[in-house]
Amino acid sequence: MYLRRALRSLSSRTRFFGWRPESFLMEARAGTLLTSSSISKALGFRESFFWGSHGLHDIRYQIDQERNSPAEEPLDPFSLVADELFIIANRLRAMVVAEVPKLESAAEYFFKMGVEGKRFRPTVLLLMASALNMPLPHSVADGVFHSLPNELRSRQQCIAEITEMIHVASLLHDDVLDDAETRRGVGSLNFVMGNKLAVLAGDFLLSRACVALASLKNTEVVSLLATVVEHLVTGETMQMSTTSEQRCSMEYYLQKTYYKTASLISNSCKAIALLAGQTAEVPMLAYEYGRNLGLAFQLIDDVLDFTGTSASLGKGSLSDIRHGIITAPILFAIEEFPQLRELVERGFDNPEDVDVALDYLGKSRGIQRTKELAQEHANRAVKAIEALPYSDDEDIQTSRRALVDLTHRVVTRTK
Repeated sequence: MYLRRALRSLSSRTRFFGWRPESFLMEARAGTLLTSSSISKALGFRESFFWGSHGLHDIRYQIDQERNSPAEEPLDPFSLVADELFIIANRLRAMVVAEVPKLESAAEYFFKMGVEGKRFRPTVLLLMASALNMPLPHSVADGVFHSLPNELRSRQQCIAEITEMIHVASLLHDDVLDDAETRRGVGSLNFVMGNKLAVLAGDFLLSRACVALASLKNTEVVSLLATVVEHLVTGETMQMSTTSEQRCSMEYYLQKTYYKTASLISNSCKAIALLAGQTAEVPMLAYEYGRNLGLAFQLIDDVLDFTGTSASLGKGSLSDIRHGIITAPILFAIEEFPQLRELVERGFDNPEDVDVALDYLGKSRGIQRTKELAQEHANRAVKAIEALPYSDDEDIQTSRRALVDLTHRVVTRTK
């Protein structure tokens, strides 16, 4: 039964190469031994290609998942790395110490206990590090990382710290640009201390992140996370300087969303894999997981901006549309009600236009279609985890289950 289901999931992929899994299943029913050579022969291409594309891994992984899933207990991904999150939180507070007390007070504003947030990104990265804790290729296993696993984990924790500093810096700058008054349920830094200090605090966090990044002495990782900062700036500029045509373009919106949200988590996941010495496809699978998780996260954020309350979100609801920022729910609604486009082009400076747009949105499937798109990206993130090289290590499997669980939490969250 397990083999039948696993083969069915491979059907669409293998038909592309002209092979029909039904013949494979008939061979299994007849009692033929399904060796690597017989599989390769049935597929009609080289054995090395088949094994390189995780075909058999998918079968083994899905059989293992289906056998174990009924007995699996619910996971709390955050509790799995709670001890490390505590360590990282303390390190972050130590890393933002500054010579000027006022700058230090500003820089540590969102690192203080009680307002540090859920630490979603560090959680993802620590779980990814555990999920990739596999035997390395021989050429890498003979190197320093194989003999120094504790040092490797420390370096991966550093990626989590760098990612969180970049993230918080982007929040500080965004709040200035958006004239935000609240963040994480408290007054935003720009509202409490002023725009100038908020901008300088964000710059200070980026400089601290750069110092930590340089300490890793890995040029590929440095390049990845430097590109993330470039993407953050590019995405924010795209949001500020759109033409009327771009504002109504879903493609433009998704590209901007990748730059502003998904690039950070995707490239950080890839950095985790690179530091672990993983080569070829594994870093790209880590990247794909982060990319799709990030897009799903932002799509749900855009839904919550319409459906959530200020208290649940920790910031003002309807913030985007009141600032003239057009997101997926409105873009989908435009497809059903083209007259919305005129309101979008006007920019929502008139509060009455906001009310009219909300009325159209309520009549449309804009919210539902955005949730469906978020689910599509969540499913792609799950597939990336399932495509990782097979491991029967219990800790690795638990970490991968936790990463899958996070995709569900992202699309079902209400705040």
